[in-house]
Amino acid sequence: MNRRAFIKNTSIATSSIFFFNQFESLAVQKSHPDLYSLFKNPPSPYRPFVRWWWNGNKVKKEELFRQLALLKDAGIGGVEINPISFPGKADDMGIKSLRWLSDEWINIVRDTCQEAKSKEMTCDLLVGSGWPFGSEDLKEEERGEVLLVFAEKVEGPMVYETNKYSIYSSVDPQVTDKNPLRSPTLLNIKLSPDPVTAIETAIDFSNQINNDIIRIDVPEGKHCIYAVVRFKSFAKVINGAPGASGAILNHLNKKAVEDYLNRMSSTIQGKIGPLSNYLRALFTDSMELEGCNWCDDFPEEFKKRCGYDLMPYLPFIMFKVGRLGAVVDVNYGAKKSPELSDILRKVRFDFEYTKAILLRERFTEVYLNWCKKLQVKSRAQAYGRGFFPLETSLGYDIPEGESWTTNYLRHKLGEEMPDDDYRRGRGYTMINKYVSSAAHLAGNRMVSCEEMTNTYQVFNETLELLKLGSDQSIMSGITHSIWHGFNYSPKEAAFPGWVQYGSYYNEKNNWWPFFKYLNDYKARLSSQLQNGTYYSDIAILPANYDLWANNGVQTDPFPELLNVPYTSLLWEAIHKNGGAADYITDMILSQSEIKKGKIVYGKKSFGTLFLPAVESLSELAIQKIEQFVKGGGKVICIEKYPSKGLGFLNWQQKDLAIQTTIDRLKTQFADRFILIDKPSDHKFLEWYSLLVTTHQLPTYLKIASPNRYFMQVRYQRDDGSEMFFFQNAHRYDAYEAKIIFDRKKINGKYAWIWDLDTGERFRLKLTNDTTFEYNFGPTASLLLIFDDHKDGEYWKPLPHSGKSTLNLDQSWNLELLHSLDSSVKNINLDQVIDMKDHKELVNFSGKAIYRKQITLTDRKNYILNLGRVYGITLLYVNQKQIGIKWYGRRVFDISKYIQKGVNEIEIHLVTTMGNYMKTLTGNEVAQHWVNRKGREQEIQSMGIVGPIEIYEQN
Repeated sequence: MNRRAFIKNTSIATSSIFFFNQFESLAVQKSHPDLYSLFKNPPSPYRPFVRWWWNGNKVKKEELFRQLALLKDAGIGGVEINPISFPGKADDMGIKSLRWLSDEWINIVRDTCQEAKSKEMTCDLLVGSGWPFGSEDLKEEERGEVLLVFAEKVEGPMVYETNKYSIYSSVDPQVTDKNPLRSPTLLNIKLSPDPVTAIETAIDFSNQINNDIIRIDVPEGKHCIYAVVRFKSFAKVINGAPGASGAILNHLNKKAVEDYLNRMSSTIQGKIGPLSNYLRALFTDSMELEGCNWCDDFPEEFKKRCGYDLMPYLPFIMFKVGRLGAVVDVNYGAKKSPELSDILRKVRFDFEYTKAILLRERFTEVYLNWCKKLQVKSRAQAYGRGFFPLETSLGYDIPEGESWTTNYLRHKLGEEMPDDDYRRGRGYTMINKYVSSAAHLAGNRMVSCEEMTNTYQVFNETLELLKLGSDQSIMSGITHSIWHGFNYSPKEAAFPGWVQYGSYYNEKNNWWPFFKYLNDYKARLSSQLQNGTYYSDIAILPANYDLWANNGVQTDPFPELLNVPYTSLLWEAIHKNGGAADYITDMILSQSEIKKGKIVYGKKSFGTLFLPAVESLSELAIQKIEQFVKGGGKVICIEKYPSKGLGFLNWQQKDLAIQTTIDRLKTQFADRFILIDKPSDHKFLEWYSLLVTTHQLPTYLKIASPNRYFMQVRYQRDDGSEMFFFQNAHRYDAYEAKIIFDRKKINGKYAWIWDLDTGERFRLKLTNDTTFEYNFGPTASLLLIFDDHKDGEYWKPLPHSGKSTLNLDQSWNLELLHSLDSSVKNINLDQVIDMKDHKELVNFSGKAIYRKQITLTDRKNYILNLGRVYGITLLYVNQKQIGIKWYGRRVFDISKYIQKGVNEIEIHLVTTMGNYMKTLTGNEVAQHWVNRKGREQEIQSMGIVGPIEIYEQN
């Protein structure tokens, strides 16, 4: 079998589903590096990369080289060259655009990659431009296509008359960027009773599809007119740069995909030689295909794979859709009887499954083979709409997810994490778990992530929030960060420069001089994550096939609708209770081996399987489940037992086979094949805590008081050591943790804290050799290692409270050094205050220097705690710099720097920029991001709020 290919002619009817060999992965380590040396000084491949937007391809070599040096100094390890359209509100300063694949553009790509290599930096290159890729010169047969359904209710007797152009207009694709070349044709016209009980009752009027005027004699009663419209060239590339704009490519057309990719590589290599001399990877952005769902031979492929003709069912399985192909009306058209609805769901699944298989064969496999032939790695956000959410990531050398600081929900990262909405307060998106699970199943340790995407808080992002959200990504299985993103913007461009998207990663951002601290932190963490194996022993099989059947495919990573919205809450609850889980799918389960009560796929094995509201399974999958339970495995069904097969052909026999097996399992293995309800109060954390006890579910550590904001993940490293990463994801509240490790898991090993801020390591003393108690401050995280090293200095974290407390909240002199207008101003504060609540401070941007003199009668082991702080702080005592704190508690040991008598305290605080940007009413770029209608940014907190306290260490 081809090691990177699905078996073609996959039959949904027989559920014979195969895909590439799970054991092949470029990421598996062949040797054991010195992990602590990597940690202290992480090489550039472990450092965060940036998505480098070449805005409008208006780039010059000298400026590109300057920006590479800027990024290198900030601790960035590599760049993703990403040609994109020019930002609409910016001034291009008369700089010309370089056309994609022109000699001039290719030369500058070459020069940039060579310069990056000289700086020990890595380059990836985006395929095409924008998303999904395409170009202005695609032939019509190469362009994306979409089928849309028109439905109009009528009541007879009457003569219904319309023209086909009216039909075209009513279903004109609601895409992000409409293509003026779009070309509609009618595929069929039908008249159906309303309600409809069988498709055979519909009358076919397709003999009129070529008529300009369509006339239908409607009999007495309620009916519905259906028309299926095929649009060729229906959409343009979103944010395409010159040369790679125009129509999107049809990813269902294998020849078109091959020609497009080969044209790109041959054009570049014909000019500068092998791409492998310059690039680590070729990258594909998210597969947001705008609803593309058709190709010339789709009906034939469907019949070959599914065993029946799709066309009679087509109008009835389609929904009314909007932007990106999102379903906006599931009840569109005639009302269907329950019996017909059930049949249509099965046909709809076959339709979506066939499309996914074709995308796999005609795009994904072509892309992977292309990269392999070029000897560069394949990197992709292998999801969007219509792709397998997990399986598509299996074949990529570097599968990628995405995480957001603020999305369309305007949620509060670090301030909320409810169980009634899986999206709110989470930096990671729902797709991350699919992507990372695919990597774990394939033995791939490199899982990159577009981080932290931001379109609602530009200019107000903080390093602390970037850390918080990125740490959450690690909990979802991510091991490498690609910051989203760094804009190519000439130094001389008018403030704030060329801003496409992102969190304003820019040298003009107030926090840019401190960006390196975040990147050092991330690099140390990635150096360890990529040299260990993610541990999980619980599998979750999401009910995606039911979703496809009931509601069609969704737009990942922001699905419009989920049939089981708590799926991600389930894996969260497992991790918050001291266990770990991965997703699997019907395909994965069908291809797994069952060994001694374990589901075994490659090197992964699972002893527990959750089926959250899964209704439909393939016959192969239910056979594997039965073998698994018979061998001692445990299956927990939530809300319902599976009761249906997959697909329409022979559906009665398939349903019966599933139901018979389920009945047998319920009768014979009631202790291991279990049905439970979901929590009625949405409290999945507490619900799962009880499940661990009542059903003896596996954990490798115990968290005494589980908390919604406290999560953990475990990796097993090649040298035999164990690694645990813990995070308190709350911005303001601390968490008192008591963590009890399983003695069997850590037996004979010594506990260490590896300091992610400094690169140092310290021995950790555990109570009874198993218990770790620690007060995790806001946004705090810790990396714990259990290894064979015995000797070392013990960890002594600074206390967050103490005795003989002296409050310093009152009487501060404040010097304001404005970062943008260069003004200097002095204010006396009676009391420290949130700047947003002070009329002279609310719109400040820059560095605020707090000064105060205090008198001490002795020199004790004093700690200075600044309390709540909004901004980056640098502390000076008696003109000596003590340290920098950019996240979490601002606690400093000042015992070596104080003196008896008068002491000078000076605190430099660096603010965000957003409040000031709101005042720049004449700056069109600034206003677009902070005051745009519907996206108005809130006034942000800034400054030291306190309480500021000095206390003795206990």
